[in-house]
Amino acid sequence: MKVTLHVDGKRIPMNKFVQSIVRDVNLAIISNLKGVDEWKVIEIKIEKSLENSEK
Repeated sequence: MKVTLHVDGKRIPMNKFVQSIVRDVNLAIISNLKGVDEWKVIEIKIEKSLENSEK
């Protein structure tokens, strides 16, 4: 499984250990969600909201 991280369009390199942690934690959470049975691609997008950008 390929794991990549992009922040503001810039790819952030991760070694295999970090990739496996990111993958395993996210798969553990997602696999327990109702309605997630089979998947090919998982995309997670986190955006700063305007109200939180001042913090």
